[in-house]
Amino acid sequence: MHIKKLIALFILSLSLVNCKEESAQVIQPQIIPLPDAVELMDSFFSIDESTGITYDDNLKVSALFLKDFIENGSPIHLKEGNDIQFKLDESLKPEAYILMVSKEGITIKASTDQGAFYAVQTLRQLMPVGLENDTFSENEIAIQALIVKDEPQFSYRGMHLDVARHMFSIDFIKKYIDALALLKMNTFHWHLTDDQGWRIEIKKYPKLQEVSAYRDETLVGHYSDQPHQFDGNRYGGYYTQEEVKDVVQYAKARFVTVIPEIEMPGHAQAAIAAYPELGCTDEPIEVAKKWGVFEEIYCPNQKTFAFLEDVLDEVLELFPSKYIHIGGDEAPKTRWKNCVHCQGLIKKEGLKDEHHLQSYFITKMEAYLNSKGRQIIGWDEILEGGLAPNATVMSWRGTSGAVEAAKSGHNVVMTPTSHCYFDYYQSENEDEPLAIGGFLPLEKVYGFNPIPEELTTEESKYVLGAQGNIWTEYIPNEKHLEYMAFPRMLALSEVVWSQPEQKNYKNFVSRLENFHQRLDALDINYANHLYEIEGDLISDEGKSYYELKTLTEGKNINYSLDGSEPTINSKVYESKIPITESTTIKAAVFNEEKQLGKTFTQHINYHKAVGAKITINKQPHKAYSGSGAEGLINGISGSDSRYGDKEWLGFWGEDIEITIDFKEPTKINSIETRFYDGNGQWIYTPEHIAIRIIFDNDEVIANKFLPESSGNPNLKKVFWEQSILSNRPIKRVKLLVPNYGIIPEGKQGAGNKAWTFIDEIIVN
Repeated sequence: MHIKKLIALFILSLSLVNCKEESAQVIQPQIIPLPDAVELMDSFFSIDESTGITYDDNLKVSALFLKDFIENGSPIHLKEGNDIQFKLDESLKPEAYILMVSKEGITIKASTDQGAFYAVQTLRQLMPVGLENDTFSENEIAIQALIVKDEPQFSYRGMHLDVARHMFSIDFIKKYIDALALLKMNTFHWHLTDDQGWRIEIKKYPKLQEVSAYRDETLVGHYSDQPHQFDGNRYGGYYTQEEVKDVVQYAKARFVTVIPEIEMPGHAQAAIAAYPELGCTDEPIEVAKKWGVFEEIYCPNQKTFAFLEDVLDEVLELFPSKYIHIGGDEAPKTRWKNCVHCQGLIKKEGLKDEHHLQSYFITKMEAYLNSKGRQIIGWDEILEGGLAPNATVMSWRGTSGAVEAAKSGHNVVMTPTSHCYFDYYQSENEDEPLAIGGFLPLEKVYGFNPIPEELTTEESKYVLGAQGNIWTEYIPNEKHLEYMAFPRMLALSEVVWSQPEQKNYKNFVSRLENFHQRLDALDINYANHLYEIEGDLISDEGKSYYELKTLTEGKNINYSLDGSEPTINSKVYESKIPITESTTIKAAVFNEEKQLGKTFTQHINYHKAVGAKITINKQPHKAYSGSGAEGLINGISGSDSRYGDKEWLGFWGEDIEITIDFKEPTKINSIETRFYDGNGQWIYTPEHIAIRIIFDNDEVIANKFLPESSGNPNLKKVFWEQSILSNRPIKRVKLLVPNYGIIPEGKQGAGNKAWTFIDEIIVN
């Protein structure tokens, strides 16, 4: 029985069966990530004090993990015996496994200990959640009889963690790795150095611990808030080499590879603060106190290369990983442009410009790591100026870097901001904890396809997998970090493990709702948005309707249209709601007893452009396409605090022309819209906007406007009012919105194209 039957059985409620003359609870499979194939049988196996375990020595780690899990989580102690067997099967792929549970016992087959370990994680999810936190007190564990045949889609299944901006305890790092292992993820990318802190002990350079590991104070609030405020508290720390070894060994026992990241040539301010001779100016600087991109960059001279080689020598002793991550992103070239040595080096080596100097830098470091038997991996900026010969690219600025690298025969790991940046907001609720910006809901993560559509079947083989990134500028503590990581990490685990044709978001949500119990038992502070409501204004035959939906099934949506709070006695949503005027909808999810989740509120501004025809000469970037062009005149404004929700449209480096055609000539008093202005996220308001008004007789009036402050530092508005035309019917309106252009030196993202984000166009 394959996946279709499995999906049907997944949604069954818990059932009770007799177990050795006593009642035992059997949990229907709710496995995340979704296995390849599952066959359920009409029986069960019970683990108790009489149960024995045996294993092939090649599968010892996974067998002992299962033994410890059972014995630490329950009163049961396993004996030697054949009730639970771990068998070597060399016909299986390295990470594949077969799990067989029958009324006679449990058999796990794998060709490697790693494959067997993943079978154990599946088996673990078939057991009561009480085993996770030692609250299971029964003397037997009933497990559904089944056969699971499973293997991953991708070889690289990773999560990243930035500890430079905010640091986390070794115990928490281990807890994080435990979560990766449970979800069959196999790579932990540890971002250890940046402008705001150096977090790894390097014995040859003690100032890295004394100076680079600490900043004098930290930015309070968001980078976009003006003026910047600081907390006045010294912050920092570092991991000793013994602690690092401990983490690496802990991860190895769970078949998780730890890849360290030592940033170069940019994001180097903390290191240069300790050793100014590593920079181009040789002047003293301080460890960065706020977020962003800074001009300090390693100078490509012999002192710098000797320093980095010494650092890497100690790093290589601690991390046995094939890959060493060398960063390579966001490296401003201002210092190099004004550096006599750098300009001389460009001339001496026959380099074209500073971008090729960065390629020279990366290639030199790659050669050193290759000589040590290792390979580099870096962010997609390492493509600039030419890619180092054996480098693997981690593509974060969309997918173009991945496509370029794969077509050149280089391996790629996908981690685009659009689907893999878990420091972005995940809900449109205004009470969400502070985040860097953006909008990445659970469903969007789950819908990610790591294979870019531009690649051929042969080229797609270079895509090793994908990784979720957690940057911690706005994540100061462990509970906040868990909130940002979960449940999006679960969605990504299914993206990289399960076959795409078997994925089903509604089914995933059903399993996730059950998985919440396991997260509770593991004391993981996950974000629960399953009982929230999504709404959309839709047009049908010239009329407007509002549609409500929620992720979970078997529950009611109750709503009101008069602004009152919905209750269990409010009207139950059964079909789309007609909208003929400005309205405030409030709704919530209810079961038979109470409200679940938060109240959803949506104000609809039923202005004159709602239902009109709208076209844009350029497609919005697929990462920020929102509700499409129609979303700009659907009566719903985007969030005040984030730019990535579905009501904002994002365009990268493009001039756009927006045309609104009214059903019939319409009298208009005003037109207004607003732009997001978040320079820290490479988002810039256009310097001017032109508005063209076309009347019924094709007469044209054109005006140019400068965006104005809206009272919110992240928002700028444009308001057009022309009272003398109020009695003249208007047939068409055009907005000409030029892109800001290239981000200037000294700004975050310098040298890159700016983003334009535009919100609702309100016509009254």
